[in-house]
Amino acid sequence: MLSSSVAKFRFFIKPPPCILLFFLLSFTSFTSTEAYDVLDPNGNITIRWDIISWTPDGYVAVVTLNNFQQYRHISAPGWSLGWTWAKKEVIWSMMGGQTTEQGDCSKFKTTPPHCCKKDPTVVDLLPGTPYNQQIANCCKGGVLSSWGQDPANAIASFQISVGRAGTSNKTVRVPKNFTLKAPGPGYTCGPGKIVQPTQFLTGDKRRRTQALMTWNVTCMYSQFLAQKTPSCCVSLSSFYNDTIVPCPTCSCGCQGNSSQSGNCVDPDKPHLASVVANPAKSSPFVQCTRHMCPVRVHWHVKLNYKEYWRVKVTITNFNYKMNYTDWNLVIQHPNFDNLTQLFSFNYKSLTPYGTINDTALLWGIKFYNDLLMEAGPEGNVQSELLFRKDKSTFTFDKGWAFPRRIYFNGDNCVMPPPDAYPWLPNASSRQEVSLLALVLASFVALALCAYA
Repeated sequence: MLSSSVAKFRFFIKPPPCILLFFLLSFTSFTSTEAYDVLDPNGNITIRWDIISWTPDGYVAVVTLNNFQQYRHISAPGWSLGWTWAKKEVIWSMMGGQTTEQGDCSKFKTTPPHCCKKDPTVVDLLPGTPYNQQIANCCKGGVLSSWGQDPANAIASFQISVGRAGTSNKTVRVPKNFTLKAPGPGYTCGPGKIVQPTQFLTGDKRRRTQALMTWNVTCMYSQFLAQKTPSCCVSLSSFYNDTIVPCPTCSCGCQGNSSQSGNCVDPDKPHLASVVANPAKSSPFVQCTRHMCPVRVHWHVKLNYKEYWRVKVTITNFNYKMNYTDWNLVIQHPNFDNLTQLFSFNYKSLTPYGTINDTALLWGIKFYNDLLMEAGPEGNVQSELLFRKDKSTFTFDKGWAFPRRIYFNGDNCVMPPPDAYPWLPNASSRQEVSLLALVLASFVALALCAYA
């Protein structure tokens, strides 16, 4: 009895080597998906609720959405904001926005409120709304640009008149359970917090006013919550190697998967236009590929000069029913601190790590290539980047010339495994290590444990 207890005690203090091997392989083979974005650590959407006046049974407030994300924007059909009232509030009227449902207002005998729901959902008004229904920063159809790309259009606002809510700072209550859809899931909002009242500057800039009461709500984005599978992938090539490294197989899905069957189109089949134009829900959307991703980003090391080197970047849309408006690309590479010239794209340096300049935000030129068309001959945009060589760090060896990570419209793209990158022709034999080999090694470790 004593010997068995001692054996168990020794097992917890010093486990068998096979157990250690299994856990080591597990941590090296699989990675977790986190909401925290290392390239935009302070990115969020902040909702500010400013009470600007009291009414006989409530207040009038201006609600503002500030997109402080550097490269993640909200495209059409736009954002929708929801919450749950803390008491029995109703919305008497709105400007610059509207609720999607009115709810049951049968208790009101005179003019009914704009919305009587306990949990209203507000959407932006469309462009062209009459002026007497607009306020500043409204009526963009819910489209919200990213802060790094277009800060002037990264703000949306609407005005709301709330009744049955209390008429003082002590009686009014902050709504609960804020939700933000853009237009699908992905954002998680925290609770509303009372903060210092917002100060406003008058038009002549000679007088300051302030809100009667202000609270903030912070919403964070998670790519995993937005969609379970990736939405883009990366392929690589170079002038010094004939190998074209494709996107990893099944990066965003597999053709043989039951959930994907019937949802892709073979471009070589006849009557392609009629198939794509089919309005049925079961109609295909994405071109059939090995990776099954709607978007592919290709990085090609094109030329090598004495003092410079040149790269061509191509973004291809494989989605037959989706145009990407105001698209953007985020690329991380150590040579971006020596970017000399960029052709046909806009560029902004991002410095998520303080003074280290290795991350670039690229997007299209307005009215030229800011719209990535649906799959087809026009379904791609491309540009070339010219870098100055830093002789202390520059090399074509061991995949240095290829990016560390790439984001398209704020979503992390699937990169090829490092051992598949194009190598220099005179490089020594590469070490072939794949995810399959690591998984097999894990099973071997478990088998050793079973016989130990």
